[in-house]
Amino acid sequence: MRLDKFISKATELSRKEAKKVLHASEITVNDEVVKDGSVHVDEANDEVMWVGETLSVATGNRYILLYKPEGFECTLKPKEYPIVTELIAVPELTSLRIAGRLDVDTTGALILSDDGKWLHRVTSPKHSHEKVYELTLAEPMDADAQANAIAKVAKGILLDGDYEPTKPATLEFIDETHARLILTEGKYHQVKRMMGYFGNKVTELHRASIGGITLGGLEKGDSRFLTEEEIAGF
Repeated sequence: MRLDKFISKATELSRKEAKKVLHASEITVNDEVVKDGSVHVDEANDEVMWVGETLSVATGNRYILLYKPEGFECTLKPKEYPIVTELIAVPELTSLRIAGRLDVDTTGALILSDDGKWLHRVTSPKHSHEKVYELTLAEPMDADAQANAIAKVAKGILLDGDYEPTKPATLEFIDETHARLILTEGKYHQVKRMMGYFGNKVTELHRASIGGITLGGLEKGDSRFLTEEEIAGF
């Protein structure tokens, strides 16, 4: 399938809009930037990504929630660590794509599906689905530092290397070193970069929920199919 057609089928973009993101160097195929929409891609074996999020064309109707443990990569091909699909006992694993990657050392809710357009609705900032993160900080933040961070995050901050500020988000402190951050977008390493903006470092990170879907009843490494109601929620 042509790459521009693949992007259009996997997202809500028109073919014309797909060409724009290609020309903007936002698309990679197997970790290589590709600008030519006429390039052929293999839907089953090539990994196509748009600014860090995997794209896929629907080949079935599987919607899975995984409680990702530490030490697993959110990729289709193993590099340094085992990949998350190894934790899921379903056939045709290569057709599954991930909505919102988590770092190797990050735990929590991970959604996988072979329905590309549905996955795009899960991750697209324009749909504003909330993702809740629980984090531990390396350095304690006193009341003044907390208030400053809460106010700035609520307005949006410009992270190093970005052209646009983050979307308004909600930051809540549990104590001086533990906080909860609610985002409606998924920039590259966003939580860690946001805390770095305030001169701090995230030492532990956990995604508690995506779009209201929580990990209730699952242990690390466990997975389940989403309910019809959960699927419809996106």
